[in-house]
Amino acid sequence: MDFDFDEEHELFRKSLERFVENEVLPVAMEIDEKGKFPHELFKKAGDLGYFGLRYPAEYGGTDADSLMFCILCEELARGSLSFAAGVMMQAMQSTHFPFHGGTEEQKQKFVVPAIKGAKVGAFALTEPDSGSDLGSIRTSAVKDGDGYVLNGTKTWATNAQIADFFTVMAVTDKEKKLKGVDFFLVERDTPGFTIGKDIQKLGLRGTETAELAFEDCRIPGENRLGEEGTGYDSLMAILAEIRIMTGALALGLGRSALDMAVKYANERVQFGRPVGKFQAIRMKLADVATELEASKWMVYNTAWLLDKGKECGKEAAMAKLFATEMAVKAADEASRVFGSYGFSMEYPIQILLRDARFLIIGGGTSEILKLIIGRELGL
Repeated sequence: MDFDFDEEHELFRKSLERFVENEVLPVAMEIDEKGKFPHELFKKAGDLGYFGLRYPAEYGGTDADSLMFCILCEELARGSLSFAAGVMMQAMQSTHFPFHGGTEEQKQKFVVPAIKGAKVGAFALTEPDSGSDLGSIRTSAVKDGDGYVLNGTKTWATNAQIADFFTVMAVTDKEKKLKGVDFFLVERDTPGFTIGKDIQKLGLRGTETAELAFEDCRIPGENRLGEEGTGYDSLMAILAEIRIMTGALALGLGRSALDMAVKYANERVQFGRPVGKFQAIRMKLADVATELEASKWMVYNTAWLLDKGKECGKEAAMAKLFATEMAVKAADEASRVFGSYGFSMEYPIQILLRDARFLIIGGGTSEILKLIIGRELGL
């Protein structure tokens, strides 16, 4: 393996570090407290080209590699996981399927302005009775003349309240099960389409999440993305990347937790000396630092494999599993270092403690990932 970050990667990380320090960290607590989508910050991310990393220059992107996108996710999550998750949704799931399955006209109408931050996209996969089990999706898309009629309900649609367009998975042929699902492009003002109330969440409060309802919602036939029956395969093709990038988000949150804990441990004095001088605290944070380092290499090595075109489904599941569980532990251990202040809303460590729970759910729960890894082992 000849894996290393080149000068372009390092320069990009340094620029992101400055953006996070100057623009994200100063408003991170405000984003959480208000529980509202940070429009101004989101626009700045678009102006800096963050949404276009995965796309060709001819559409306004930079055609960067997966390592670069990992750096983006990690550094933004160090400042605010809530903001980073919204950026990842815009730069990945919300625009990936319209770009790869949409017409040239649709790319120009939706993807190009989304890359600039002028339009916001949302991704609608999960349903009230369908999470990990995609085979139980009920939202239907029935062909009618030259179009489709959608009926059903979606939930946990990130950025839904402020989105201009939605990528929606629906069943086109229930007899074919997973081979009978497709993605469709639905505009916000389409008749029969309703955006429900915001889902109040424990963490990621700066991402506005809602339920969606489709009642005899008619869309043009060309709004089906890709050939009929290819939706599941399209999702599987990007799933490893989603898991790698979720692992990168976990790295950022883990780093933030460790940084906060080390800083506090050096400042907080008890029994005549900083608490960081006590063996119990040192050992606790040493474990966090070690697991964070291991997570970093798992995540970036898997991104490197992806860039090389190598099969990495198992490695992506492992990296996501380990890195996200590490982030939950890092936030928990860091909050313990703060003692009673870790239970206070005054310190930002409580944001990390709440936000970290998202990481072990989104992109595949830890339990599902373990089943996948076991299957890959031949069990």
